[in-house]
Amino acid sequence: MRKLGVLGLFLLCFGFNRAQELNCQVSIVVDNQIPVTSVEQEVFDLLKQTVYELMNNTKWTKDNFKLEERINCNIQIQINSIPQTGTYSGMIQVQSTRPVYNSSYNTTLINFQDENVTFNFSRNAILIYAPNQYRDELTSILAFYAYMILGMDYDSFSLKGGTAYFKEAQQVVSIAQSAGGPGWLASDRKKSNRFYMVDNVLQPLYESLRNCNYEYHRKGLDQLFDNPVEARKAMNQSLSKLTRIVGARPNSINVLNFVQAKSIEIKNIFQDAENDEKTQVVNTLKRVDPANSSRYQEILN
Repeated sequence: MRKLGVLGLFLLCFGFNRAQELNCQVSIVVDNQIPVTSVEQEVFDLLKQTVYELMNNTKWTKDNFKLEERINCNIQIQINSIPQTGTYSGMIQVQSTRPVYNSSYNTTLINFQDENVTFNFSRNAILIYAPNQYRDELTSILAFYAYMILGMDYDSFSLKGGTAYFKEAQQVVSIAQSAGGPGWLASDRKKSNRFYMVDNVLQPLYESLRNCNYEYHRKGLDQLFDNPVEARKAMNQSLSKLTRIVGARPNSINVLNFVQAKSIEIKNIFQDAENDEKTQVVNTLKRVDPANSSRYQEILN
């Protein structure tokens, strides 16, 4: 019995020193126009817990993470309608961050709103992700975003380090297409759906975005504490790479998500830069995202 107790303690400690990859917070928001009964509220509470368990307890990679190394992210599911009992339609907001070296600051990597989500969920539902299988719509959607979060995070630490996870996300898309749910097909009206989100990343044209992701974070943000002048220069140069995409794919959802997630951050970082440097970064951002030119103009103020 004593030996079993020691072994159990060892395994318990070993388990606490190893963690899954994501530290995902989950929230469920229900439209005010939907009358929520006590039964529905119970289902929503179970939905929140079930999504939480899938995101945080699934082993998404072969790498070992310590608790403090987990990727912080948020999933917010907004229910806008209930077409029939057990069927829910709405949107999902996905956010993820990564820490900046030598600081307590966390920078945003993904801030994306998926506006075309419909799924089934019941009180007894269990969400379990199995690679190369389609089990249900919600599991596939969550698995897709788990891999996108991983891909963007790994890309920010090493050049194209997230390729394997983007390919996993693309595989999720490919398998889910046969189920006919919204957001998975190239033929969907919106170019901001899941198909295009991952397909774009893996196209050679978007190599500049992946280079930007790496250089902006590793050569820019992570160096700000030691050498702010050179760090800002690296960030400016990395952002300029995005203009190579704009000519061929204006208003690309991938590029817009990146610069819009960074707009406030860039403004704060470049407030002490020389005017010429500010002007360069503002001109780049305006060219990449002309619809928000006024937002980027504030950097010069």
